[in-house]
Amino acid sequence: MSYSVGQVAAFAGVTVRTLHHYDEIGLLHPGERNHAGHRRYGDDDLDRLQQILFYRELGFPLDDVAALLDDPGADPQEHLRRQHDLLTARIGKLQEMAEAVEHAMEARRMNVRLTPEEKFEVFGDFDPDAYAAEAEERWGGTDGYKETQRRTAAYTKEDWKRLTAEFDAIHRRMADLLAEGVPADSEAAMDVAEEHRRFIGRSYYACSHETHTGLGEMYVADERFTATYEAIRPGLAVYMRDAMLANAVRHL
Repeated sequence: MSYSVGQVAAFAGVTVRTLHHYDEIGLLHPGERNHAGHRRYGDDDLDRLQQILFYRELGFPLDDVAALLDDPGADPQEHLRRQHDLLTARIGKLQEMAEAVEHAMEARRMNVRLTPEEKFEVFGDFDPDAYAAEAEERWGGTDGYKETQRRTAAYTKEDWKRLTAEFDAIHRRMADLLAEGVPADSEAAMDVAEEHRRFIGRSYYACSHETHTGLGEMYVADERFTATYEAIRPGLAVYMRDAMLANAVRHL
């Protein structure tokens, strides 16, 4: 069985031009040619190409690959042993690098273990790192801040996507009530406010009704939070604050 240069290129994931180059420099001559002079590769040629690609993947220059493969004292088994040793060493190095990256991610202030691309995929225009220093300054000594740090340190990208979707759904329900003209102190609005409080307690830190009302006040007092809620629906920041307060009063 023999194969054309195009077939071999497809098998090996290389270009036809690469195979032509290997032929020109004497690294891989096709075992035969057809009557029209076209290259045809046999099984032995494919074995040699596999060895070439192994060494290239490990970073060996083509001259060194040729010297290794044409060494009269080396047999195929020796090549495999050498490649296994080299790959094992590379795996060890990559594992060390992965551990270093994990430690670096865990050390980030907000413990959001995401790449910049993933972070903006999850949070959209909101960048949690932009608030990290301020959050630590304002709440760093509190039990809630420490509890949030501990919990979120273990969150994955999928965890953040799930939590963000749940929080967005709560905000949408509150915005729908506002749009329908339902009063902020209605049972429906207070129920959503309670769901909001429980979500925070379940996901980040123990959130008492007193803490929750303080958070509602911040939604109105801090223009950044206000802008976030106003972007969902105009008037939502105040509506949220009022519903959260009414819910706290209901639970006195």
